[in-house]
Amino acid sequence: MAFDFIATALDKRRSEGLLRSHNTVNSAAGQMIEIDGQHYINFSSNDYLAMRRSSLVSQAWIDGISEYGAGSGASPLVTGYTNAHQALEEYLASELKRDKVLLFNSGFAANQAICQALFSKGVFSQSHAHNEDVIIADKLMHASFIEGAQVSNAKLMRFKHNNTEHLHMLLDANGTQKKTNTLVATEGVFSMDGDQAPLYTMVTMSKQADAWLMIDDAHGFGALGKNGRGVIETHNLSQQQVPILMATFGKAIGTAGAFVAGSHDFIDYLINFARHYIYSTAMPAAQAYATLISLQAKQCSERRSILAQRIEQFKWLAQKAGLILMPSNTAIQPLVIGDAKKALAASEKLKLLGLWVTAIRYPTVPKYTDRLRITLTAGHEIRDIEALVDGLQIVLHASKDIK
Repeated sequence: MAFDFIATALDKRRSEGLLRSHNTVNSAAGQMIEIDGQHYINFSSNDYLAMRRSSLVSQAWIDGISEYGAGSGASPLVTGYTNAHQALEEYLASELKRDKVLLFNSGFAANQAICQALFSKGVFSQSHAHNEDVIIADKLMHASFIEGAQVSNAKLMRFKHNNTEHLHMLLDANGTQKKTNTLVATEGVFSMDGDQAPLYTMVTMSKQADAWLMIDDAHGFGALGKNGRGVIETHNLSQQQVPILMATFGKAIGTAGAFVAGSHDFIDYLINFARHYIYSTAMPAAQAYATLISLQAKQCSERRSILAQRIEQFKWLAQKAGLILMPSNTAIQPLVIGDAKKALAASEKLKLLGLWVTAIRYPTVPKYTDRLRITLTAGHEIRDIEALVDGLQIVLHASKDIK
């Protein structure tokens, strides 16, 4: 029977406690969500600054739709690129101290576009020795990038998570080759662990190896830095040190979409050779307009301060309660359970207490690191944090599932 593997694959996932399914959110107000008629405090949102439902961003969407309509109507290189897109790109380039910025519909598309355009199997493969090109990526780099790298014409190597000694070894081994284009890729804030890359060391290593360093800062952009410009601001990293920066708007900024920032030549190259950009309908101009308004909002600074307070409050209360968290100083605070079924059971028990904390399981995270991925936002009150810690104590200590 054709495609009979589908049922087999689903049955296997189901038996292992790894089957994914939707949870339909009926309403969301502040830190609360309603699902199937029940209300929960949401600790599984990437809306770190609680900007998604702010009146400022909502009104900007409305104003943008009034001015530009609901959609863009075309790809960006046809008639889908408006002054709203241009204004957002120019603002980002100025704020990030980059030559140029290019907008994408998602971070997934942006990461894939980078790999496809730089390491294409197309017409330029012979002219600059693509068959010798190398991508060296952190083991925990996002799936969107890893998939793009795997289908590119480059050799993909992965170094142990945040292990600069292993990275150095791979760069040294690759350094003996001639005419090699090397891209080192990492995340600013890792989406499942919440920790940060050792960027200063990676910058030095990349420069010494004549490699480009790329940072995916989807979870740092907006939330980190005095002005919310992410890890390149907190580390004061220039375009020369980080030739490729990718980040998204669907998290701390509260809208949707993504961007890639770099030199004039690099961005112009993407405009001409990145198929994910060329052949996709542009993001709605109203979205670009609302994103710019969110980025310029003065209230974001205050919300970053509140978020930092909530992170410290949660970590202090968790330590006091004997909860063992992964080492993270960001809004992502994972608690490893180590077993997919136990992690799922803990998540379900927390729901009974009115707490929505998603269980993250293999293959999203490595085997035996299944976890509760707790995300904190500026929308949480201290009483919400206290309720979360109390709930985790009840569910995990009582069942002795905590690792």
